[in-house]
Amino acid sequence: MQFAECFAYKYRRFRFATSHHPTHTQRIKISTMAKLSLSVLSFLLLLGLGYAIREQQGECQLSNIDAREPSYRVQSEGGQTEFWDNHNNEFRCAGVSIRRHIIQQRGLLLPVYHNAPVLVYVVQGRGTYGVLTSGCAETFEAGQQQQFSREERSQRFRGDRHQKVEEFQKGDVIAIRAGDAHWVYNDGDQELVVVVFHHNSNFANQLDQNPRSFFLAGNPGNQQEEEQYRRQRGSKRGQEAQSELGNVFSGFEDELLAEAFNVDVETARKLRGQNDERGHIIRAEKSIQLIQPHRSRQEREQERHNGLEETFCSARVKENLDRASRADFYNPRAGRFSTLNSFNLPILSFLQLSASRGVLHRNAIFAPHWYTNAHSLIYATRGASRVQIVNHRGQAVFDGQVREGQVLVVPQNFAVVKQAEEQGFEWVAFNTNENAAINTLSGRTSAIRGLPVDVVANAYRVSREEAQRIKFSRQETLIFNANDAPLSA
Repeated sequence: MQFAECFAYKYRRFRFATSHHPTHTQRIKISTMAKLSLSVLSFLLLLGLGYAIREQQGECQLSNIDAREPSYRVQSEGGQTEFWDNHNNEFRCAGVSIRRHIIQQRGLLLPVYHNAPVLVYVVQGRGTYGVLTSGCAETFEAGQQQQFSREERSQRFRGDRHQKVEEFQKGDVIAIRAGDAHWVYNDGDQELVVVVFHHNSNFANQLDQNPRSFFLAGNPGNQQEEEQYRRQRGSKRGQEAQSELGNVFSGFEDELLAEAFNVDVETARKLRGQNDERGHIIRAEKSIQLIQPHRSRQEREQERHNGLEETFCSARVKENLDRASRADFYNPRAGRFSTLNSFNLPILSFLQLSASRGVLHRNAIFAPHWYTNAHSLIYATRGASRVQIVNHRGQAVFDGQVREGQVLVVPQNFAVVKQAEEQGFEWVAFNTNENAAINTLSGRTSAIRGLPVDVVANAYRVSREEAQRIKFSRQETLIFNANDAPLSA
């Protein structure tokens, strides 16, 4: 590039020197110089394009995939957040990232919005959350009002109004649109653990693939204990965590905020959170009082809406995947598998995401399969499993154990098989398509089952009898009984 800059500089000087009444010889030189400059420019553009293509292809040349643990964390007063390094090759290729919030009792995750849609899965505990959609009414309100005019009533209200809040529990999946601010409060009796999946390459994110979180309060850049944790994990990315968390108000001037909110300057200064050392998860001094209608457990479980009745303000954003009765595939001896897509949670059609939940009993096998239209990120919630992933070259890009708390990315069309270990295996998967589709390699509805026997026999150089055993020996659809010894690592 230095050569190109030097060449362009000399060319501009030559043009300037010959711009007034050039001679015939000078016109020839100018023409020659112009052609040469065009050739050099074309060469540089092609060189740069080739480099960009090689760089982009390099991101997805996945010859090796790892089961990953968090790389760094941010400690706060009321809990901590652990981050997986989204610069790892498989995360960048799939355009995804993930983090895990661990929120103590009475801990409040401050209001935040993201540059991409997210799916939240509740690993442990229960609590209350709210999703703030701009333009939607404050439909939850409490307080006493006297008879005043409409103008006076808005000024004399002595209670509270806020947008809808909901309870959540273990096993819930919550879908949140890009740019929708949300908060989480742990009013349960134990630590709350949630994992948050970001689809950074989603159409809703018009910037690059870096996750960006915009907090509306506090001083999220506080980095207690982070350096020590980063050294233990061997991560070089921990220092960049500060740039991923920040309070949007902190960049505004006190006087301008005071005018915007019609408050005094001291109050505006508190909005900026400059001297707030509590971090992005704070501990509420007293139990937070919320306006909520009481609903029985039966009412919560039976709540259903069809997509035609829903608007952005009333759309259902939550569904529980832990109930065994909700399973799409169930084998009492081997386990179960539940899917969540735009058919049973319509907002996912807008987010273009889906999720699934799997439970395997001891030594049970999840059929070899591939996703035809999505990348899949697996988060292990309990136990351990032997997993193999195979690419289009027939190479095993992953062959190892995935255990509780680890994350594994399965790229689109890569074949994968799982076998639970002695303690069984449970996981949640986040998929980059609103209706992620699975094709299986064995089982009752598999690709092999659909082939004619003679095609199987010739393809694998086996007898017709062996071909029939290959096709029909497994009568299960997706989850296989453990009738053999587990795969050896």
